[in-house]
Parts: sequence; structure tokens; C-alpha cells
Amino acid sequence: VAADEGILHASGSGVPPVTKDYCIIYNSNWVSLPKTLDNATFMALENLTSTVLCSSAEVPSGLMKDKAVVVMRGNCTFLEKARIAQSLGAKMLLIASKSRLSAISDNKTDFEDVTLPIALIRYSDLVDMQLVLGNEVNVTLYSPPLPEFDYSMVVIFLIAVFTVALGGYWSGVAELENLKAMASPGERETRWKKEENVTFTPVTVILFVVICCVMLVLLYFFYKWLVYVIISVFCLASAMSLYNCLAALIGEIPFGQCRITCSNKTIEVRLIFLAMFCIAAAVVWAVFRNEDRWAWILQDILGVAFCLNFIKTLKMPNFKSCVILLGLLLLYDVFFVFITPFITKNGASIMVEVAAGPFGNSEKLPVVIRVPRLEHSASTLCDLPFSLLGFGDIIVPGLLVAYCRRFDVQTRSSSIYYISCTIAYAVGMVLTFIVLALMKMGQPALLYLVPCTLITSSLVAWRRKEMKKFWKGSSYQVGWRP
Repeated sequence: VAADEGILHASGSGVPPVTKDYCIIYNSNWVSLPKTLDNATFMALENLTSTVLCSSAEVPSGLMKDKAVVVMRGNCTFLEKARIAQSLGAKMLLIASKSRLSAISDNKTDFEDVTLPIALIRYSDLVDMQLVLGNEVNVTLYSPPLPEFDYSMVVIFLIAVFTVALGGYWSGVAELENLKAMASPGERETRWKKEENVTFTPVTVILFVVICCVMLVLLYFFYKWLVYVIISVFCLASAMSLYNCLAALIGEIPFGQCRITCSNKTIEVRLIFLAMFCIAAAVVWAVFRNEDRWAWILQDILGVAFCLNFIKTLKMPNFKSCVILLGLLLLYDVFFVFITPFITKNGASIMVEVAAGPFGNSEKLPVVIRVPRLEHSASTLCDLPFSLLGFGDIIVPGLLVAYCRRFDVQTRSSSIYYISCTIAYAVGMVLTFIVLALMKMGQPALLYLVPCTLITSSLVAWRRKEMKKFWKGSSYQVGWRP
């Protein structure tokens, strides 16, 4: 919401009183709200949403005296409503809107006599207020300053770095098993049958980026239909990913390996129960995905599993492919965040609109790690109750970290590439958060993650005089020995 955001603090008449905060939009050029609740003045709320207050004849005399009044939006301007409310003795005017909240703007010079606070509130919040607090409600307005830093970012940082590091390590373990299989002809065929990796070539990298661009544009124009397709795909992919991650852990446990035979195939009973658990987790998330109190935990677990499985499964054959992929996706990120506002009619970036849900759509794309914001602010109530990090900001650099780990395994270089690239990713995340705090606006994280990881990997390869091999990749050696 590109406007002045504030908080309406409502208190019920019970003992002890139940309180709740709601988002409001106001014009700071018209009125200055207190910065803390301690300095705010409470007043009784009069619900007049049966009227739009475009005429003083719509309200009985004396009903508004010394009260906060809430009315519906109508054909008259905000300041016309405010002048009428002020003339009838009201001390605060709230205007309920059923549509998306927008900035409050009118010609104030013609209404210099209007001094009472005016704020816009969601009609759905007003209904919630009546359900939670009852009909006798006292309200006040205040606008706390934005926090310099939200500690939910620390949780996001830990999740991201953990996922990238673990995904890279898992990819290295798979690479070591491949090399051992190549060195043992008896295991080679069995290993190839189990191998589920997909290798990206430069051509497929370019095709992948083109598909990402087309998909984002389609989501912008057809969001209300495609969002359910994305939700369905996420449920399926995350359930499979969670199964693959947990199955890898269970495979290391030497107990409970009871098997059953079906159609000449044997399968462990514990893997059947694991599959049922993973499907149930995805279904529960799909049903309760809009429950903000706890559904974010399940989404993050499924999201981390999805990212881990993606990083492990998708193999970059060489540093050349990594540079092409990360470079193109960096341009993709910057273009759709910073350039598209000059193209769209409403001046908003396509990336931000799709992430937020165009036109106020309540369904959100499940392609982010979400952590509730820990610092109380108006922005938390109005439009950003969660700190977000897109899956792409984990997967894309994670593919480079995974390649570095596999290269370490192939060249027996004591994990120097893997550790350096993981640290570079962490530094890039810190840099992203610093710029975010300074600029007070969302940032394309790849703008900082891609240079940090690519430059660091290049410097390590150059310092070790392995740039040529690192650029072209190291092919399997049949004579490799553990």
C-alpha cells in the first residue's frame, strides 16, 4: 500500500477488555497521528455504515457528538464527509472500504476548516471488530515509526543458508556415490537405474529462463486462475521432495526394514507410511494455507524440502552453465522488479504485483519462505505481516554451491570451493538485508547473491590455478578410486 499507514487500536467493553489492532490509511499532510499508544486518546465508536455521509440529513442530530464515526465510501469526497462529521460534533472519521485500500487525497485548500482525523479502514476489519470485540468499542489512532530492522530476517537468513549448505552437501554425497559406482563396474548399472539427476546444458538454461519469463507474465495477466495451478503443482512437488529428503535420512537407520512384496517388487513398509505422511502434510497445507497463525510453518518445511530436492536433483555440468543461468536470472530479476514499473499502467513492478497477488487477490503464490514479522508496525498489519524470501533466491545460488561441492569431490580439493561459495552466499544475504533496511523497499536478492557467489568461486578457481577445469567441468574418471 503506497500511502501513510497507521494503526487503529480497538478495545472492547469486557473485563478485562479485549483489544485488537487494525490497519488504517491516512494522509499525513492533513493530520499528525501520535507515534505511541500512550499518547493517543480513546473515544467511543459509532457504527454508521448504513450511510455514506454525503449529507448531514442522513444522520440524526447528536448521534456523533464526541465520538469516532465510521461510514461507507460514497460518491462524495473524503473531505466533504469530514466537514459534515465535524459540524455534527464527531472527533474522528473512519471510512470503510470494501475495495483495496488506497491513498487518501483531495483538495485540502478548499477544506482548511476540517481538522478532525480521517482514516480509511477495510470493511472486513470492521466486521471482524464487531465479532471479536462486540458492539461497544473504544478506538484510537496512532502511527508508530517503522523499525530499522526486523529480527524475522535472522530466521530467514538461517533457513536460507542452512538450505543452500545442506543442498550442496547432499549433491556432493550423490556425486561421491556416482564416482564410486563408476569405479566398480558391478555397481554401475544399478547406480544408473537409481540416478534421478537432471543435467542443465547452456541451451536448457536459456530455455528455462525463457519459460520463467513467460510464466511470470502469464501470472500477471491470468493470476486468479493460474494461482491454483501453481498451488496444485507445489503440493505435488513438495510432497515428493519431502519424501525424498526424509527417505534419505530413513535409509541411514538400520532398523525397521520390514518389507512386503507386491507385483514382484519389494518395498519397505516404513517408506509406505512415509509417503502417506508426506501426502498428508501437503494436503493439510493446501486446506489451511490461509491460516496465518501456523500454516507458514508447514509451508516453510515443504518449501525447504522442495529447494533441497531441486538443488540435489538438478546438476550444473560446469561453471560456464552456472554463469549463464545466474547471469540471466539476475537480469530477469532486475528487469521485472525495477524496469517493468515504467511499462505497467499502475506503475507497479510485475514481480511485486505477482508476489502480492494482483488486484488484491487473497490467494498467494506458495513460492516463498515466510516468517512472521517480529517487530510491531503499521506495515505488518497493512500489507507485510511476513518477511519473505523467494525459493529462487535459495535454489539459483544453491545450484552453484552444489556444483562447487561436486567439483570438490571430483578433484579432492578439501571442500574449499563449497565452503567459500556457501560463505559468499551468506555474505550476499547480509548485504541484501542491509540494503533492504536502508532503502525501506523490497529488493531482488539475486542482485547481491549472484555477484557474491560467482566472484568468490572465480577467485578461488583462479587462486588455485584451476579455472580452465572449473569452467569446463570435470568429467568422471573410470579409474577413480575412493
